[in-house]
Amino acid sequence: MRRKFVIASMLHETNTFSPLPTPITSFGPGGPLRGEQAVAELADTNYGIGGFIGVAREAGAEFSVPLAANANPSGLVTREAYEAMAGAILDEVRKGCDAVMLDLHGAMVCEHLDDGEGELLARIRALAPGLPVAVALDFHAQMTNRMVDNATVITGYRTYPHIDMRLTGERAGRTLLRALDGPSRPAMTWGRIPILSSTLSHTPSRNPMKDVMDRAILAEAGGEVLNASVFGGFPQADIPHLGLSGVIVYNAARDGAREQAQGLLDSLLDQAWERRADFMYRGEPLADSIARARAMTEGPVILVDHGDNTASGGTQDVMSVLEEVVRQQLDDVVAGPFCDPQAVAKMIEAGIGANVSIDVGGRIDMPALNLKGRPMALSGKVRAITDGEFVVTGPMATGARIRMGRTAVLDTGRVQVVVSEGRVEPHDLGVFTHCGIDPRRKRYVLIKSRQHFRAGFEPIARHIVECQGLGVTASDIALFDYRRRPKPLYPFEKDTRPTDSPPA
Repeated sequence: MRRKFVIASMLHETNTFSPLPTPITSFGPGGPLRGEQAVAELADTNYGIGGFIGVAREAGAEFSVPLAANANPSGLVTREAYEAMAGAILDEVRKGCDAVMLDLHGAMVCEHLDDGEGELLARIRALAPGLPVAVALDFHAQMTNRMVDNATVITGYRTYPHIDMRLTGERAGRTLLRALDGPSRPAMTWGRIPILSSTLSHTPSRNPMKDVMDRAILAEAGGEVLNASVFGGFPQADIPHLGLSGVIVYNAARDGAREQAQGLLDSLLDQAWERRADFMYRGEPLADSIARARAMTEGPVILVDHGDNTASGGTQDVMSVLEEVVRQQLDDVVAGPFCDPQAVAKMIEAGIGANVSIDVGGRIDMPALNLKGRPMALSGKVRAITDGEFVVTGPMATGARIRMGRTAVLDTGRVQVVVSEGRVEPHDLGVFTHCGIDPRRKRYVLIKSRQHFRAGFEPIARHIVECQGLGVTASDIALFDYRRRPKPLYPFEKDTRPTDSPPA
């Protein structure tokens, strides 16, 4: 008899400081994908769910996809949205299956839950106590006991930008298959150290994280353990389980495997702790960054506005970096995409070739930072209008269809400003090329991102300049009022020790 798997995704990185709501309609084009539509759109993409589908097909298994839900990072997930998504997965599990494979984020916070993933896994475990469950998580997951206690296998992305999402699903799925087919008996050990690491400093492509992640990869590839994952965590969340963590999956059927796994985990986390100061970000004033970029004679110069990054919960409508670019008179610039449906509507009404004077951005207040939205007055010619759709060709989320909403380009002379109805992380050149702009031919490219831009834009960059713009994804943690964070937590408590912060 063919095995039957339930495969689903429920992805959201929650920025608890973001003013953007996260209803069910945020989790796809009008809501989550389901069934054959989800399979058709996601099976061949570089997403974790694509990896799970590929593993199921390779195994000749029957599978169903009750839910494929993926929302841009934003504020709290509504109770209604969470219960609808969790309910869809649970209803399918209730019909009976041999295993569950879940593509989750690991940092979902809801109106009524701090640990969305742990709650989902606990409900599945209560429904089917012995059911094998494989989970793929984002590198920015906030690990908890509830996740580990209620899953069979957990793996995490090893890259940031996340170019190994599909591979992460494959790692988890294949470990689970080996357990179903043979004597392997997966078990897990995990730990967390009290470091609030910066997303601009903890990418596994560079130290301080690179050596730590490389050792985890080597241990897994060498067969020392079944899976080894390290998670940088997500600093824009005021919750009790912040920190840098690791999860080791080992074969409990092998003598000494638990001790070996625990030794590896302790060694990885000890190495990260010794480097704790290097996980903090130290930037420069915005005006200095733009002045430094202005002196660069060869482009493209990528200007990275990391204070308003939609992939971390930003509104994508803060104009502070563009204002400084205009003030210092940088020329030959493409900037965006900025999210402003009102501005798009006015440009569409005017039509291609029309000269318009409009306000762009600044529509949304950010009470958590006491920031008021401030539109920017711009004048220029409407150069292009598109439906905002394209397929990713770069290495992150390859094959995925991006839907920016209707998009328009305003040419001010010095700057071509791309404005869209929806929010999208600019990790692929398609955000510009789909509307007729080749960023490789521009002197300056202003985008709102932290690290994901490196997937598509680092290969074309002559220089990269990080810009500390305003917004709810700012890298200066002193701007945020953490009221529920664990204590102690570095860098708030400088004399903290790893043993001071046991897993919760």
